[in-house]
Amino acid sequence: MATVPGPLIWEIVKKNNSFLVKEFGNGTASVQFSKECNNLYNVNSYKHSGLANPKTVTIQAGGKDLSVVLATTKTKKQNKPASLLHKSVMKKEFPRMTKAVANQVSDNYYRPDLKDAALARLSAVNRSLKVGKSGAKKRNRQAVKIRGRK
Repeated sequence: MATVPGPLIWEIVKKNNSFLVKEFGNGTASVQFSKECNNLYNVNSYKHSGLANPKTVTIQAGGKDLSVVLATTKTKKQNKPASLLHKSVMKKEFPRMTKAVANQVSDNYYRPDLKDAALARLSAVNRSLKVGKSGAKKRNRQAVKIRGRK
């Protein structure tokens, strides 16, 4: 079975697809976003498209535990959606996760152009997983005014 080239898919899909979200920007200019999976910045462009590119990167929250899932597509499994993604779960501290993402995305020559986007997405997902501390609240350390003694 022959596969369809990515630029042709992009030309077909770029103006009308089910993931497209059109918003109003400054003045009369409209901004287009995309809700498709495998799109790091959620921007409707060929570079970030998860539909048109054979190699994509996804970073998502892992679930109940504080883990992050890095998923890359397998280029030889394009016709088998069930086994398309290679998922790796990261439960380490943030600096080690950034190093792992950088190694997977750019150092292996997978998609070096998406390195900055992947690190930005990892930072946003990691920030969203942090839970606020519960317990005793901090006291107000402002000076208390004692009203005049006579």
